[in-house]
Amino acid sequence: MMQYLIIIEKTETGYSAYSPDLPGCVSTGESREAIDQNMGEAIAFHIEGMKLDGLDIPQPTTRSAYVEVAA
Repeated sequence: MMQYLIIIEKTETGYSAYSPDLPGCVSTGESREAIDQNMGEAIAFHIEGMKLDGLDIPQPTTRSAYVEVAA
């Protein structure tokens, strides 16, 4: 089981997300719950397509962190 970081952004109609470790793997959803589920399905579909094409599956390497600044 691998864990891929996803970046979630608020949009005018809901949310969009992508995974930096899987270029081209994106999804949308109307709620946070929907985008989490949709992105999980998108990643599984993306990886399955890579396997069918005989491509190597990239290991998750992207990490996240927050920095605190005076605003």
